[in-house]
Amino acid sequence: MKYNEVSHFSHPEHRLTYDYTQIPFKCDGCNEPGIGSHYKCTTCDHDLHVHCALPSPSISHPFYTKCTFQFLTTPPGSAPRYCNACQKDIYGFVYHCKACGFDLHPCCAKLPAMLDDGEVKLYLCRKVGSAYHKCGKKGRSWSYRSTCKKYNLHVACAKEMLAESWNDIYYCGVRVGEDDDYYNSMYGQNWKLETKIPSLKGTLQSYHKKGPKRKGKIKKCCKIAGLAVQFVISAILGDPTTLIAGVVGALISK
Repeated sequence: MKYNEVSHFSHPEHRLTYDYTQIPFKCDGCNEPGIGSHYKCTTCDHDLHVHCALPSPSISHPFYTKCTFQFLTTPPGSAPRYCNACQKDIYGFVYHCKACGFDLHPCCAKLPAMLDDGEVKLYLCRKVGSAYHKCGKKGRSWSYRSTCKKYNLHVACAKEMLAESWNDIYYCGVRVGEDDDYYNSMYGQNWKLETKIPSLKGTLQSYHKKGPKRKGKIKKCCKIAGLAVQFVISAILGDPTTLIAGVVGALISK
């Protein structure tokens, strides 16, 4: 077996090969969206996040010090389950704490404690005291907070922003592999999407008081917001890297 190949129980027919893509995919393990580093079957249409392809049998999390999360291929029980990090439903692979009943998507369980691109630092928080500008709510889900503590981005809100455009991003006319020219143009980023992930610029401008003295503050805040959205969505997609953040940034409205 090659060093970049794995055998996986979810797809015993073929080995999965490590791959990197700038084109969004749907993970066949957790059924959540992904981008960047992943494992795929070069014969079949089967893709897995790295976190889903190489799961840990059990994990702990600093937000739940009394919990031990076990990796499961399907949600336990017959009742619907939701992720305690993003508040979204769980339809596939999951980390579950039997004692407490908490659940985490694999990518949510592995969200970095800090996102740093050298200019903006965001810290993962279980709860924040201030509301997020987009939804106006406080304890909706886990959040990423800026160093100044004036900007909060719910993981749930970031997922909703992604979901608003997911069908257009993933199903934009042709599936990967069906058209080589289209595939190559996507890799070269010479493509445009009619529907894009919405920007927070308008939301933040309405949040700040209007006036000439506020323009600089609005511009700076909007820049932080744009970078925050890019990095948080990249982390949610399973690849919290600067390069992927740049690709995600291409999907965000100016």
